[in-house]
Amino acid sequence: MQHVKMYTGPYCPYCTMAKKLLNQQGVTDIEEIRIDQNPEDFNEMQQITGQRTVPQIFIGETHVGGFTDLHKLHQQGELQSLLDGEKE
Repeated sequence: MQHVKMYTGPYCPYCTMAKKLLNQQGVTDIEEIRIDQNPEDFNEMQQITGQRTVPQIFIGETHVGGFTDLHKLHQQGELQSLLDGEKE
């Protein structure tokens, strides 16, 4: 199972939905980086992704994007293979 890192914020329904979907796929350990707790983390997220919104999800070295992107991968049947490391 690939390492999953997610930049999140407080009271974020999309962050909650992303975590729930990943849990349903067998992901039990998500590295969660709360951008509201450290401004440097928010700046890092912006530099890496070019985005200002959360969640921003990484599976392994792949930047998936936000919840909508994660859900789309799931609907297309590609999320599990990415989680399993079969696709980069």
